[in-house]
Amino acid sequence: MNKILILDFGSQVTQLIGRRLRELNVFCEIYPFNKVPAVDADVKGVILSGSPCSVRDANAPQLDLSLFRGKLPLLGICYGAQYLAHCGGGKVENSDSREYGRAMLDVVRADSPLLAGVSAHSQVWMSHGDTISRLPDGAQVIASTADVENAAFQIAGEPTYAVQFHPEVYHTVEGSKILANFALDICGCAGDWTPASFIETTVADLKAQVGEDKVILGLSGGVDSTVAGVLLNKAIGHNLTCIFVNNGLLRKNEYEDVLESYRDMGLNVIGADASREFLSALAGVTEPEAKRKIIGRLFVETFDKYARQIDGARWLAQGTIYPDVIESAGIPGIASKIKSHHNVGGLPEEMNLKVVEPLRMLFKDEVRRVGRALGIKEELVGRHPFPGPSLAIRIIGDVTEEKLRVLREADDIFIRGLRAYDCTGMGFPSASDPRVMAANLYDAIWQAGVILLPVKSVGVMGDERTYENPVALRAVVSTDAMTADWFPFPYDFLSQVSNEIIRKVRGVNRVVYDVSSKPPATIEWE
Repeated sequence: MNKILILDFGSQVTQLIGRRLRELNVFCEIYPFNKVPAVDADVKGVILSGSPCSVRDANAPQLDLSLFRGKLPLLGICYGAQYLAHCGGGKVENSDSREYGRAMLDVVRADSPLLAGVSAHSQVWMSHGDTISRLPDGAQVIASTADVENAAFQIAGEPTYAVQFHPEVYHTVEGSKILANFALDICGCAGDWTPASFIETTVADLKAQVGEDKVILGLSGGVDSTVAGVLLNKAIGHNLTCIFVNNGLLRKNEYEDVLESYRDMGLNVIGADASREFLSALAGVTEPEAKRKIIGRLFVETFDKYARQIDGARWLAQGTIYPDVIESAGIPGIASKIKSHHNVGGLPEEMNLKVVEPLRMLFKDEVRRVGRALGIKEELVGRHPFPGPSLAIRIIGDVTEEKLRVLREADDIFIRGLRAYDCTGMGFPSASDPRVMAANLYDAIWQAGVILLPVKSVGVMGDERTYENPVALRAVVSTDAMTADWFPFPYDFLSQVSNEIIRKVRGVNRVVYDVSSKPPATIEWE
């Protein structure tokens, strides 16, 4: 299978390069610049990412360009472009030609293969403090901006290209066209990496990897574990046992409904109801991190308890996706490790299980595309992300049965309202597939939920004063949860949902809407 290698110099948007290529049905892999894999016949081209560093720094990331230069098509982006210029004898300096944000790109060489079909004047996104003031020998300018003459260049006689802007971000209007020119035309990738081809290859690989061994998978109701479960079931059938843990903190009717959905799909699933144990352990606990640790520990203990009842299990399956793999690698001294590898909460080593991760090369939107190709119901494939600690971190303060009742009822009204509100024609893109327009508000939103606040407010219901809790609605749009913007609800929807919650949920007399973006706020409140 042909592919593009993306070498990461520590940019916060390197993943977006991969996502844009995958949208073109081009397979790619991301590696830290200091962990370059062996280059085989499948590698058709290489992309060098941006970086927070300057090529002029003494400890700047270094790469042996002779591994690729002149042998494979090469595209440098931002730092990657400056590194190509710097190593080729050009000059990179900190000058008044710095650019941040939107800029207008003027094509200088319309005959350049990289810019074929790109408008003569289009918007791009810049983010660089240094600039290339002198090109290396043999280089030709192919595009400029008003402030940066060498915004893009190519090396004569070899398929080496560079851009000082970011074609991978949405703000670069024709960025996908530029990446398509590189991957499909210059590199010659077939563009045939589709959900159907992924399923066929992965099922065959799983059969070869696992054989007749038994596999255990922890299901959460989320799209990642669900798609992993259906893929494994397609490959090994009855040798897969799934465990769905009820921590007592799930949404209204969620445990029963999701369990039934899994069984309808033919999955061999065990329902592990440990709700009493979780709520007992959380009694009186108010500190958010303490709540998370208790929930994580009890999940591990519960999962372990049920897993040990499965004789002959040799493998632990996980819904690890590609961002988890990339982020867990990190680049010491350049890009911080965003999170440790998301193994199931640190399962006991004495379980002695090997790990199988059928989704480890997929981004979240690709997981959904594969799920749809597998025939999984849209209500599961398009389901919003839901935090591992569940409703415990949407109750500010201690967790009680009464608070859970209030939150579940309010949340149910909110989510049902999102699904019922027809937004056809409003121009909201679908959060699970931005290439199509959303039919309802739920599909237009990345993540939504209700927060129960630990304060009381005065209200009037009928002829009586009330002193009850406010709840906050939270709804955001995002592509990867690393950044998020609050969703611009129509006023009639907010009015409708607010009125219904206050009328129907005993214990709530006020509804507010959280209009904070991430950063500086986080998506969840705890």
